[in-house]
Amino acid sequence: MCACAPPRDQGETLEQREASCDRRAALQTWTVLAEPATSTDYLLKQQPACGGDSADLVGQFYSREGVRKFGEMHSVYLVSLLFIFSTLHVNQLTEGCSCALTHPQDAFCNSDIVIRAKVVGKKLLRDGPFGTMRYTVKQMKMYKGFEKVQHVQHIYTDASESLCGVKFDINKYQYLITGRVYDGKVYTGLCNLNERWERLSLSQKKGINHRYQLGCNCRIKPCHYLPCFVTSKNECLWTDMLSHFGYPGYQSRHYACIQQKEGYCSWYRGMTTRDKTTINATDP
Repeated sequence: MCACAPPRDQGETLEQREASCDRRAALQTWTVLAEPATSTDYLLKQQPACGGDSADLVGQFYSREGVRKFGEMHSVYLVSLLFIFSTLHVNQLTEGCSCALTHPQDAFCNSDIVIRAKVVGKKLLRDGPFGTMRYTVKQMKMYKGFEKVQHVQHIYTDASESLCGVKFDINKYQYLITGRVYDGKVYTGLCNLNERWERLSLSQKKGINHRYQLGCNCRIKPCHYLPCFVTSKNECLWTDMLSHFGYPGYQSRHYACIQQKEGYCSWYRGMTTRDKTTINATDP
């Protein structure tokens, strides 16, 4: 017998009832009996569209207490997931700044602006979730970026170190500052080359003045483990990472990768004349 509604009156024929049932042939409804056999249970049943007996859902009877406990467990599970994700997010913020090792020449060549300046003031700008720190600088000399900015008065960086923000001392030191230019503003970060001027070696200062610019068409290839080789004539092999002295190493402090007349790039020590101190790409 079809499990559809009974005839509306005794005059409804079997054919009319079957036609009404056919109109519902596509419907499948799950019915929760509000008043099951016992007042403490829920019974879930699937009401067939037409014909056959109602089919109980797997498990059939579910106690009200079981449903309540399931809801509580589900809530605890969601709260636990939220806690885990929030913890991961905080850790990501606190440990979010990670920078690859960069030779000073690459840092110079990849920057829009390179200046020597003294930081004379700072102001926290309330933009974004952590804010932006604006440093006021007194520019001593510009080495790169004349076509971008004529004179630098402010340097912008993230206020949070976890987002690679830089902290400069005020009215203490002259700094070498490198960065990028966006909408006429100079931005820098921990992954840029920012160093107190007196800590730079003589070769680094000469490189910033003119030598690094001569090698911007060269490629400094890091060597993290042996064996490593140059694969083109415009590469210099950078092996500071292999030394137990760590970074910054001897090549970083005393060498520039310079392109020669024949098109090859090689390390240049820069202690005497250029022709006598040019060495091959694997030395030192």
